[in-house]
Amino acid sequence: MNSEQKVRVLKVTSLVTLTLQNAILGLSMRYARTRDGPMFLSSTAVVMSEFVKLITCLYLVYLENKSINNWLTSLNNIVIKQPWDTLKVSIPSFVYIIQNNLLYVSASHLDAATYQVTYQLKILTTAMFAVLMLKKKLHKFQWTALVVLVFGVAMVQLSGSEGKAPPTGQNKLIGFSAALGACALSGFAGIYFEMILKGGGDISVWMRNVQLSFLSLPFGLITCLVSDGPQLSKQGFFYGYDLFVMYLIVLQAGGGLIVALVVKYADNILKGFATSLAIVISCVSSMYFFDFKINLTFIAGATLVITSIFLYSHNPQPINKPPKNKYESV
Repeated sequence: MNSEQKVRVLKVTSLVTLTLQNAILGLSMRYARTRDGPMFLSSTAVVMSEFVKLITCLYLVYLENKSINNWLTSLNNIVIKQPWDTLKVSIPSFVYIIQNNLLYVSASHLDAATYQVTYQLKILTTAMFAVLMLKKKLHKFQWTALVVLVFGVAMVQLSGSEGKAPPTGQNKLIGFSAALGACALSGFAGIYFEMILKGGGDISVWMRNVQLSFLSLPFGLITCLVSDGPQLSKQGFFYGYDLFVMYLIVLQAGGGLIVALVVKYADNILKGFATSLAIVISCVSSMYFFDFKINLTFIAGATLVITSIFLYSHNPQPINKPPKNKYESV
């Protein structure tokens, strides 16, 4: 298997794994928010997820270096002796921490359908930042696909709320604003990190994630103190934690690592499509786990999502024009 075939296999594998991971995560999050018992603080879960990612990536970097001495030397040369390069990664580190906390705020104030539909706007924000920052050229089929995708996911999610009373105890303005903010931050941070990964020379994706998680931890701890300081002092950092919460944290951390592979070998817009397809899978699975009732709206929405994927994959080559450069490729 040559290098091109290996990259293709990694691209397909990472996209499929991301799709399944997002589907399972959606179902797990729904259960975590509806089960009985004390509720853990979302800000601490964000920090613990970054901690798990850091430990995992440190181990993967160790496997790359094959010895403790080489591992320590590599960390010292890249993380410590290149402070400006490490600080460059602090931008997406800070943005990801804020984004993840905004998602918990949004999920706390919006019903599941509104939250999921609104957050799919990150696909459009990612495309916009790809055009602005990477100079990516999207043809008309791809722009149409992005619009169709948003409508399809919206129909799928709204189909789950038909005939149900709106949830109580929520501030929809806060939830909607938090979701919009998370969409904008997701698009910017994803494209910025993609630029770092694809323009970082010989630095591996795992080493980049060591930098990312290492810098995310202090940002996350500051967020914990600012947003949940009184609860932390009264209840403790691990209030509400059990085996299921720990499983959820590991699952979220795994998603972050899979996203890194997708960004490295595919791009952020394809990542968005994988995530959206996972939402459809989650809804189908919910029929068995949460008594979800399928209807014509759901079928129509799922059809639009699948159609959008085919539209995005359709990439006609220009006639009598030079090949696209690396930033214009799909």
